[in-house]
Amino acid sequence: MSEKMTCMSFGQLMDWVLTEHKEKGTVFGVHRAYQADTAKDMEIFGRNLETPIGPAAGPNTQLAQNIVASYYAGARFFELKTVQKMDGDELAACINRPCILAEDECYNCEWSTELYVPQAMGEYIKAWFILHVMAKEFGLGGTDGFQFNISVGYDLAGIKEEKIDTFINCMKEARDTEVFKECRTWLLDHVDQFEHVTKEDIEAIPSEICNSATISTLHGCPPNEIESIANHLYKEKHLNTFIKCNPTLLGYEFARKTMDEMGYDYMAFGDFHFLDDLQYKDAVPMFKRLQALADQLGLAFGVKITNTFPVDVTRNELPSEEMYMSGKALFPLSISLAAKLSREFDGKLRIAYSGGADFYNIDRIVGCGVWPVTVATTILKTGGYQRFSQMAEKIMADGVKPWDGIDVEALEKLAEDAKKDPRHVKNIKPLPNRKNEEEVPLLNCYFAPCQGGCPIHQDIPEYIGLAGEEKYADALRAILDKNALPFITGTLCAHNCMYKCTRNFYDESVNIRGTKLLAAENGYDEVIGEIRAGESNGKKVAIVGGGPAGIAAAYFLARAGASVTIFEKEAKLGGVIRYVIPGFRIPETTIDKDVSFIEKMGVEIRTNTEITSVADVKAQGYDAVIVATGANKPGTLKLEKGETVNALKFLADFKSNDGKVDLGKNVVVIGGGNTAMDTARAAKRTEGVEHVYLVYRRTKRYMPAAEEELLEVLEESVEFKELLSPVSLENGTLICRKMELGTMDASGRAGVTETDEMVEVPADTVIVAVGEKVPAEFYEANGINVNERGKAKLDQETLETSVKDVYLAGDSARGAATIVEAIRDAQLVAKAILGREVVSDRAVTGTETECYEKKGVLKEEKDAAKESARCLSCSKVCENCVDVCPNRANISVKVPGMEMAQVIHVDYMCNECGNCRTFCPYASAPYKDKFTLFAKPEDMDDSTNDGFAVLNADTKECRVRFLGNVTECKADDPEDKVPGGIRALICAVIDDYSYLLFK
Repeated sequence: MSEKMTCMSFGQLMDWVLTEHKEKGTVFGVHRAYQADTAKDMEIFGRNLETPIGPAAGPNTQLAQNIVASYYAGARFFELKTVQKMDGDELAACINRPCILAEDECYNCEWSTELYVPQAMGEYIKAWFILHVMAKEFGLGGTDGFQFNISVGYDLAGIKEEKIDTFINCMKEARDTEVFKECRTWLLDHVDQFEHVTKEDIEAIPSEICNSATISTLHGCPPNEIESIANHLYKEKHLNTFIKCNPTLLGYEFARKTMDEMGYDYMAFGDFHFLDDLQYKDAVPMFKRLQALADQLGLAFGVKITNTFPVDVTRNELPSEEMYMSGKALFPLSISLAAKLSREFDGKLRIAYSGGADFYNIDRIVGCGVWPVTVATTILKTGGYQRFSQMAEKIMADGVKPWDGIDVEALEKLAEDAKKDPRHVKNIKPLPNRKNEEEVPLLNCYFAPCQGGCPIHQDIPEYIGLAGEEKYADALRAILDKNALPFITGTLCAHNCMYKCTRNFYDESVNIRGTKLLAAENGYDEVIGEIRAGESNGKKVAIVGGGPAGIAAAYFLARAGASVTIFEKEAKLGGVIRYVIPGFRIPETTIDKDVSFIEKMGVEIRTNTEITSVADVKAQGYDAVIVATGANKPGTLKLEKGETVNALKFLADFKSNDGKVDLGKNVVVIGGGNTAMDTARAAKRTEGVEHVYLVYRRTKRYMPAAEEELLEVLEESVEFKELLSPVSLENGTLICRKMELGTMDASGRAGVTETDEMVEVPADTVIVAVGEKVPAEFYEANGINVNERGKAKLDQETLETSVKDVYLAGDSARGAATIVEAIRDAQLVAKAILGREVVSDRAVTGTETECYEKKGVLKEEKDAAKESARCLSCSKVCENCVDVCPNRANISVKVPGMEMAQVIHVDYMCNECGNCRTFCPYASAPYKDKFTLFAKPEDMDDSTNDGFAVLNADTKECRVRFLGNVTECKADDPEDKVPGGIRALICAVIDDYSYLLFK
């Protein structure tokens, strides 16, 4: 498809805004309007300002609709995207796409408007008119409550070129421009369409659009060039002027040290830009000279912090060699520069700010006297432009005092706090994959990523909502539909659901696991009385092994009416959960409650019974046998000298002996998984142990253990010995080879190589936690065929072995896995044995209104009882791609007869930035993979997207590409070969969203 954006006419923009607001109650997909309190207006550059926030020069100020969406949500200061002499096709050809990656800290490889400069000017003037009209018509504030600030670059010669000079002059005074006249005429000709806007209001819209500019210069621009541009803007253009400053002013050593200490050590940048850019010693005198000049001319001078921070592309993050970092990682650098300059100027230097500002820090930034504040990264994330509403409400609750300088001490404290703020410090581990494995469908794409990421597809939004209403019994019933172990999984689940949760892109995941346990604990007494076996279906099933997989299989089978017997070699059910995992992780009473569900169903439990022959069990009259013995063969690590202890054996001894195990004073745990973390914590609690060392051949960032497990180990003062590979144990010392990290691959995992250096670690006992293996010998003894790795050969759909009616479940089937994967296996096996489904999906509950009320609202909670207020109910309304598109090129469309809203992609509004790809929960990019509306048939030829172009709206004649085949049809013709759902979507666009059709 083409990456070129096509600017809409003013008439189409106005039709879109007025019609959408009237019929949908939204503007460019933004649902909640911010209404300014004009009594709290502040002033800058001699003009009023209703909120001191807005979008930074970048993807969110490139088109008129971007500015309109920002304003509707609460933005009032608009730093327009930078214009320069290179523009249009020439510049667009230089930008590698996708050009934005905002998943965590943000990166981009684009820099100035991709439009031709006159087009950019047109977009800004059109937006200027629309904002004036919206302010009055929708009651959003005063018509003088917002300001535009132009951004120009990158050198004086370019700024003096005719097209840039004309741009500056026309943005100062637009009366004689054709676009100004066009906008004014259209409004006057259509004044009857307004309820509150009058002819006099239209005629009063001022033509003096901008009286301020921000200078954006390229890296390496010399000080005299920057000063000459400022002099030109002051003396020739009489503009209030800010100069964008780079964090490179702080020096390489400060930036490198700060990034390393905050966990961004993987971020690659050299000292080149720091040496080539403006130096602090040159900047300060220049700023003082410009401040004096501005005072002399009666204009304002200030700095804009920050411009860009270049880093190297090392993991194919974006298709370029260098990219610009922003967001959470940039904040500590930017705010430190603001503090340093403020101290230098005793708080008298005006600072406009951008660089990692968001809801959580914006009040402190503004409170220090640093404003206006413009943002980019936060509104590129889910919630999008709507995030402005919460920021504006927070800042303006008490208003903003008139600027009389910066509180330097408060700003310095903010800068120091930023370096330790968990919201800005990098996670210990790389981000998990947030994507589902499936491709996004053309229709009906909403789903809850948490549910999709759960191996048993629990109805998570349903039980989160019920728990929020304190309907704990109902919530537990919803959980038990698919989850036989709510107490165990509510305590120990690896919670892949939480890694997939869209809330991660706001603040932190909904506490799904904690809410499950809350529901289980509070709903148990009522629900346990209802539990009973299903009506007998005549099936008789034996289960060998009473761990999680065995208990779960018994639950699903008995609930469906099968007669079930569990054979367990230990004295109680629970397997590794009961006999290995330490009691400080899960108490036995928690396990007992999950066992009580199958006891209530009448499952026969034969403990202290070890099974060696599956055939003998089957001969007792069972229709099927399920082997759920786990991966109980110890993993090993051979050293050149010395003996090691298996982690599971140690943990079992630790638990059975209440921590009275003889390990000596110094214990080394080898491994980086969750079992290693449990082992280290247990060793720390063992009598006589003084030091516990955790040895791993990479750094903790690349350990497979969950981040929360790592944090718990760190809190308990376990000593990490990173980049070490164990060699031998001699005389109370573990000798290890020092390793080095190599470059990271696309997955974010670093390679590792050996060095010649050896390191000694005190070690009375070495415990190895390197993974367990399936009992291949047991399988072979029972006639079950195995592969070369000793794993049983299975029908992957049913988990049936090569022996008829003998099944495997849990770790027995696939090797060491998670508890919830064991429950999934139990479902599969029960379904295979019974020949029917044993679980069902629940209907999506909640309202769309409730979903939209949560959009764009950051809200951290630690109380599981209140998590329903944070759950976004994505299966009811997703629209991530709609939220995060700066240009509003992804549109949610209501189609008559379809319960779920549909998302279409609008080709002419898209520049292929790729932001929607990052946040779509599918393994897809909506700008490529969703059904696409094209402005005209010719645009379809430049694209491979499935989609349509309307040839005649009155007759609904369209050109359609579906599954790669192009045809012409009438969308309302039921006999046409284009599928009915696609035709219904096209008809809905033509009938109910005609403002989308390019005019």
